[in-house]
Amino acid sequence: MGWDYSEKTKQLFIDAIERKPGTHIGEIETPDGFGEHGSIACGDALRFTFRVERDPVDPLRDVITEARYLTFGCTSAIAASEALCAMIEGKRLTPIEALKITNQDIVDYLDGLPEQKIHCSVMGAEALEAAVFNWAQKRGVNLNALGIDMHAHEQEEGRVVCKCFSLTEPYIKRKIKELNLKTIPEIIGTIKAGGACMSCHHAPGGLQDILYEVWGEQGVRNQESGVRSVGGEGLGCELNIVDQMPFVANMPLPENSKSSENLSQYQLTKKIEKMLNDYIRPMIARDGGDIEIIDIKDWIVYVELTGNCTGCVSAGQTIKMLVEKTFKDQIDERIRVVQV
Repeated sequence: MGWDYSEKTKQLFIDAIERKPGTHIGEIETPDGFGEHGSIACGDALRFTFRVERDPVDPLRDVITEARYLTFGCTSAIAASEALCAMIEGKRLTPIEALKITNQDIVDYLDGLPEQKIHCSVMGAEALEAAVFNWAQKRGVNLNALGIDMHAHEQEEGRVVCKCFSLTEPYIKRKIKELNLKTIPEIIGTIKAGGACMSCHHAPGGLQDILYEVWGEQGVRNQESGVRSVGGEGLGCELNIVDQMPFVANMPLPENSKSSENLSQYQLTKKIEKMLNDYIRPMIARDGGDIEIIDIKDWIVYVELTGNCTGCVSAGQTIKMLVEKTFKDQIDERIRVVQV
């Protein structure tokens, strides 16, 4: 079953992937503001850039005239990014004014998002914040003097709790308080922490311990009563992504990846199968999809997408930008993937 997206969300997504006039997928060369958020290795990531019309006297009066994004994410990530850019450009906001846009503003613009996809709106707001911080550094704007805390110390000094998404303890604590998150499923669905390997859920100093520290153990336990457990059947298809879009970054190689030079057809086939089972299939499974190898002939891999991927509007992007790119980057450039 697909996600229950609003008509506005679906239209923004379709317009974006068709590159219709007025959409914002892309990257500004030599931008005035540059920010990133998320993890390219684990699914969702967003790069946000903007250009300003500079005021000759006062940088606080700079106006954002152009905003662009690149995302490696799902329908809601793309639609949320489009919403963010449209709000900024449409209102001709200054970078400081743009900071007032919250993830809830993005959700409202989209006429709502599924609960498990709220993290996409958070991702856009965080990338915007990083871009404004970058603009302020370039323009010599003292954000602290304006009473604006950009939380830069969270990533630089904080202990990393969720290694999959490189999210630190200070950042997770702040978001738990800001968004009133009381359970691990709420954390995953809202900021994505713990949404990949799940090893940080109950590890010492992990998500559960942080919840206890913020809200008190009894308060958290009261919230957990009646809430389904993390890691249960079907969790992945509710919390993660499958319909991928290109992101200008190299996907990291898994450990022990080796060259395919001089491999026999049998050896090549085994490497392809292992990469699909160990790396690609788990990513696709997080949104309730699956992928099967139908045949391998020389350098051509024939695959079939099933589950939630069946008939997905961006299935072609998933094949090219996730499956084929992974095989090319990590096994051999000659590999092509064909969907059947």
